[in-house]
Amino acid sequence: MHFESISEFFAMGGYAGYVWSAYGISALSMLILLWRSLSRSRRLAAEIKNKVAREQRIKAAEKLENTL
Repeated sequence: MHFESISEFFAMGGYAGYVWSAYGISALSMLILLWRSLSRSRRLAAEIKNKVAREQRIKAAEKLENTL
């Protein structure tokens, strides 16, 4: 599809509302998906770190109990 001017491009042959809203909704959906994925990844990494630290504290406490 060829356009004579930039304004014709943005008008999209009279379908600008549909075309640009579809692009906007798609871009917004991808940004939300990216944000949620990164957020979940950070939260999961923090949970794993806390679990490992807790297990180390439990092992250290068990060693102390065995020496008493």
